[in-house]
Amino acid sequence: MSASIAPRLRRLRRTPALRAMVREARLSVDDLIWPVFLCDGTGVTQEVPSMPGVIRRSVDLTVAAAAEARDAGIRCICLFPYTDFALRTDLCEEAWNPENLTNRAIRAIRAEVPDMAVMTDVALDPYNAKGHDGIVRDGEIVNDESVAALVRMAMAQAEAGADILGPSDMMDGRIAAIREALEGAGYIHVSIMSYAAKYASAFYGPFRDAVGASGALTGDKKTYQLDPANADEGLRCVARDLDEGADMVMVKPGMPYLDICRRVKDSFEVPTFAYQVSGEYAMIRAAAGNGWIDGERAMMESLMAFRRAGCDGVLTYFAPEAARLIRAGWE
Repeated sequence: MSASIAPRLRRLRRTPALRAMVREARLSVDDLIWPVFLCDGTGVTQEVPSMPGVIRRSVDLTVAAAAEARDAGIRCICLFPYTDFALRTDLCEEAWNPENLTNRAIRAIRAEVPDMAVMTDVALDPYNAKGHDGIVRDGEIVNDESVAALVRMAMAQAEAGADILGPSDMMDGRIAAIREALEGAGYIHVSIMSYAAKYASAFYGPFRDAVGASGALTGDKKTYQLDPANADEGLRCVARDLDEGADMVMVKPGMPYLDICRRVKDSFEVPTFAYQVSGEYAMIRAAAGNGWIDGERAMMESLMAFRRAGCDGVLTYFAPEAARLIRAGWE
């Protein structure tokens, strides 16, 4: 063949069959983790205005939603509570109450939908009167006292039957402390998915509305969450959490940090996840709602981006809708 003949790369894009044959990344329902918001009561749903299509559910309706998700092929849900403000204190005691919203939901799902993996959030912000992920003393988010509280919270969730603990607080040393406590109490099968590279991002706003932390938050979280400018520091945090006993790691937010996802996967070759956070979800929903983009195509493209970047899975509020499209043969 003459060296002057230019390659025609479009040949393999010509038909759906050819495109499918050479597709490098694939998106499966197994890749989806569905974050679900809890509220008190029975038969209760509450809209989250800044997250169109997302609702809080009482425990009974969360169990029903878990069953529907299971039937759609989703294997894992992650629970986030909207805690009554009367129960939010400076020391966050409600976080390890065996009868708090999260622990009741874990037990209920375990009983009714036993084949659904249940992941939890391990952070104090839904229970903290000041809205922070750690305990606040004289304006400082104190590390070691916060870790002790997080351990108590994690143990209560393990006792309730959680499959995966998701420490999202970014306190130093919390993975080692939680892992040691789990091992000491015989919870050797409980997995930890560490929010290992969690950035101090502007994309969390709607989530804070969903769990009621927006109005409570005093100051910001820059002293414990990562600087968005720092990639190498993110990798150091991942390395530390793996050394301390994390089974899986997460990058948060998602799409603005795909470079971090790729570096984590390439550097450590461990199960790597991303959280497509509330702000990312809300932007796609809002643009689609205004007719500016094709919402379904943007959703699926965004999820494929995580797989292309090396993620093994993604936490996304789009999970039920994406699962439906995947099972219908979306291309």
